[in-house]
Amino acid sequence: MTAHANDARVVVYSRDGCHLCEAAEQLVAQVVAETGDDWVRVDIDAEPELKQAFTDQVPVTFVDGRQHDFWRVDPARLRAALTRG
Repeated sequence: MTAHANDARVVVYSRDGCHLCEAAEQLVAQVVAETGDDWVRVDIDAEPELKQAFTDQVPVTFVDGRQHDFWRVDPARLRAALTRG
């Protein structure tokens, strides 16, 4: 997708003021703390191409450079994806 996908194992495309984004970020932070992986938050409003791509789907979660989820994060599913990789 963008260079951001290479910054961490899990990428959460998000925006400020989004309650689903805040909840997803908290769940991602908890899961990666357990697995020892890293994650990064990318504000889609800071980049027009990301805003156009994800505006109606945030938060969008990528794992290992591939889209994993959008709107909500299932902690068990994320944990499984991280342990498979």
